Amino acid sequence: MSYRQPGTIVTDHTFLVPLDHGNPDGEQIEVFAREVAGAGRNPGDLPWLVFLQGGPGFAAQRPVGRQAWLDRALDDYRVLLLDQRGTGRSSRVTARSLAPLGSPEKQAEYLAHFRADSIVLDAELIRRELAGGEPWSVLGQSFGGFCTVTYLSFAPHGMREALITGGLPGLDARAEDVYQITYRICAARNAAHYEQYPGDVEAARRVAEHLASHEVTLPGGGPLTVEGFQAIGGMLGSSTGSHELHYLLEDAFDADGGLSDAFLWDMAGRGGFGGAPLYAVLHEACYAQGEATRWAAQRVRAEFPEFDAIAALEAAGDPVFFTGEMIYPWMVDRDPALRPLREAAEILASRDDWPPLYDPARLAANEVPAAAAVYYHDMYVPVELSMRTAAGIPGLKPWVTSEYEHDGLRVSNGRVLGRLIAMNRGEV
Repeated sequence: MSYRQPGTIVTDHTFLVPLDHGNPDGEQIEVFAREVAGAGRNPGDLPWLVFLQGGPGFAAQRPVGRQAWLDRALDDYRVLLLDQRGTGRSSRVTARSLAPLGSPEKQAEYLAHFRADSIVLDAELIRRELAGGEPWSVLGQSFGGFCTVTYLSFAPHGMREALITGGLPGLDARAEDVYQITYRICAARNAAHYEQYPGDVEAARRVAEHLASHEVTLPGGGPLTVEGFQAIGGMLGSSTGSHELHYLLEDAFDADGGLSDAFLWDMAGRGGFGGAPLYAVLHEACYAQGEATRWAAQRVRAEFPEFDAIAALEAAGDPVFFTGEMIYPWMVDRDPALRPLREAAEILASRDDWPPLYDPARLAANEVPAAAAVYYHDMYVPVELSMRTAAGIPGLKPWVTSEYEHDGLRVSNGRVLGRLIAMNRGEV
């Protein structure tokens, strides 16, 4: 089905792929993708660019015309926005959809097929159907960049070029290694926020003190605890996040001293995973290669006492630090949308036979043109891990910049993508 939007023609595609690519004749699932081409252009004259969304567990953007980076992309490509398996319109995974599987063990086994390796194999099947076997360009944002490096590892023959924004992973970094770095970055971001908005120290303490002494229920039915309040700190990694946090704290209380409805609804939207359960249950698994993750973020957090909110409240005037892109076991317990998956999530966290996601030897022989935007202050994907990976992939050109945050692709009006395209063409 095709339809028009301002400046574009959009075509919907649905594909059947194996749940388990190791068993191609077994259960099939649907993968949805949305083709976007510039109006007035013949799509058949343009090469394909497939977009791999950040996550894990989030659908591709829903475009309205030539927005943001799409405007630049549509000058040279027809774009395929892929709803990665289990997200959006691609056989979406929820607690309800998994319930018929019965046991937590079967649910966990099903969920184990939703990592980057399976996403790449889905893309390869789709490429052969849409592109007639011709290689295509791959653009990966954040977790989509992780997937792109997996693509370079296992199916480089399917790639014309790679474009990566904020998503060069550590090839051999364990979840613990990532959190050892990101907790430090997150602490620095907290300090910078409070330096810019010193009044927020008392504002955040007041919210935390209220939560420590009251039972507060979010609109969705789950509890809001001090830890849950701290967990919204992921916003500090975006270009406008510090300002958004300030305004959120500014409106936290009503005149009667209770937390405002506006604040609670905002917290419910930022802290819940009902719309993206895969993000919660597979987040640490996107780092797993062989070893179990065992709730690495929770374990490593104990090494960073500055994130102990209760200790901060007991000290006069100490700031309450917010955490970043970390998933904790209590998030699954307390979120009504995730609670049915608690046992399956525990099984996944204990799994110690995850297959490899990257092939360093094959990457060392890379011949696919590749360019990557590496954000110097990235709170989610540490620059030191990204640069180590860049050094191990011949032909990959990193652009290290402090001009943008992790969301540079989205907010740069096409400049980030344009630079990467030019780098691959040898124009910069």
